[in-house]
Amino acid sequence: MDAAFWHQVWQQDQLGFQLAEAHPLLKAQLSALPDFDAVFVPLCGKSPDLHLLAQQYRVVGSELSEIACRDFFAEAQMQVAAREFGGFSLWHSGPYELWQGDFFTLPASAVNSCQLIYDRAALIALPALMRQRYVDKLRRLMPTAQMLLISLEYPEHEKQGPPFSVPAAELAQLFSFAQIKLVGVRNLTGQGFARRTFATSQLVEKSWLLRW
Repeated sequence: MDAAFWHQVWQQDQLGFQLAEAHPLLKAQLSALPDFDAVFVPLCGKSPDLHLLAQQYRVVGSELSEIACRDFFAEAQMQVAAREFGGFSLWHSGPYELWQGDFFTLPASAVNSCQLIYDRAALIALPALMRQRYVDKLRRLMPTAQMLLISLEYPEHEKQGPPFSVPAAELAQLFSFAQIKLVGVRNLTGQGFARRTFATSQLVEKSWLLRW
């Protein structure tokens, strides 16, 4: 999916991936996450997960859409300052720092203070070729890190993404340089994904702790 696709998603308010509150698998793992100062959230949108993370960390997000950044602060009724920085718009208020622009060109200086990554719907939003680029970019940004990642699995022949199915075998291949531990499973079969209903015979979310 290119930038134009995601800009259109936000412009047309096609936010089927948006949750009304923080993700249950994040809630389940928050207390077990490492005691770092800041967390990096790639492709963060206006996720309510950011507010839960902010109870424990300073939150650094990367987001393509100006609409997402604007709405995140507006819906939280927070005053926000935005300035241009190296081709990005940097939105800042309280514990939040959102870098609006192309994730794949994000400078490493944006995440200098981060040792933790949280991914709820970034990897699964990307087609296969972009998933490898995404992981490579994460590793360049943060050569040493810990990560909480939430994946999605369903029979690929039954649905066209996004969100895409990323089975455990592919995850292990993408993050072959990391230690990976399964820490949570959420069966959504028959329930749908966020605001969307999927006609798939199986639909499962899994949370993983990674370290490299």
